[in-house]
Formats: sequence, C-alpha cells, structure tokens
Amino acid sequence: MNMEPTLKYIGVVNSPLKRIEDCPKLESENAPEATLTILPEFLEGVKDIKPGQRLILFTWLHIGDRTTIKVHPRDNPDTPLTGVFSTRSPDRPNPIGMHVVNVTAIEEPGLLKVSGLEVLDQTPLIDIKPAL
Repeated sequence: MNMEPTLKYIGVVNSPLKRIEDCPKLESENAPEATLTILPEFLEGVKDIKPGQRLILFTWLHIGDRTTIKVHPRDNPDTPLTGVFSTRSPDRPNPIGMHVVNVTAIEEPGLLKVSGLEVLDQTPLIDIKPAL
C-alpha cells in the first residue's frame, strides 16, 4: 500500500493549561473551559454548531511521545505496563486525542467556548463531530 497520509489542522485549542503536569487525565476530572479557534478556511464547517451541543473533538497531542508502545496507566508506576492501545495515554504512535465536550458559547464566528477539555494550550484541533 502506497498512500501518503495527510492531516489538516482545522484550528487550535486555547486553554489555561500551559504545562503537561497541569492536565487532568480525563475531562471529568476538573478539566477547564477552553476556546476553539477555527481557521478561516473551515469557518463554514462550524457555522451550524450551537451552544448546548455536545461534540466529539479530535486533537493532535503534539507533545506526545510517538515511540511509546507500553505505558503505566494514569502514569502510576505501581500499575503494570500496559499496551498503549488499551489506554488513553497521549503517548502513542499517532497521538490523536478524543474528547467529549459541551459547547457553552459561540463568541464570534470561529470562536467556540467548550467545557471540560483536558489538553494543553495551543493543541491542534483536527476534527469535530456531533456526539450522538
């Protein structure tokens, strides 16, 4: 198979989380509100999103270690090493994050406030889907 994968960032996350140590392990563990800044060429794709909607965000966990195959779940050295595909570790061959959030406000076209997003400031956004 000779396919060249391409990935386009559609925006960026603006978050108060500046250091990896500040990030909760899950959005349900006091993850803060964040703002999604959508790039101009993708504004038409988000124009129908409304406050109150639940979304699934896909992010590129850009500082993840792409060589990792086994991890201690939740970074707890007392847990046995586990295959990364059985965990939510940001360290993985393709560091794609998946996050369920609620839209709290649309500040202006292309600026979406969302609740409970546990990623670092300036994390690239790669896709948005409605949560069903």
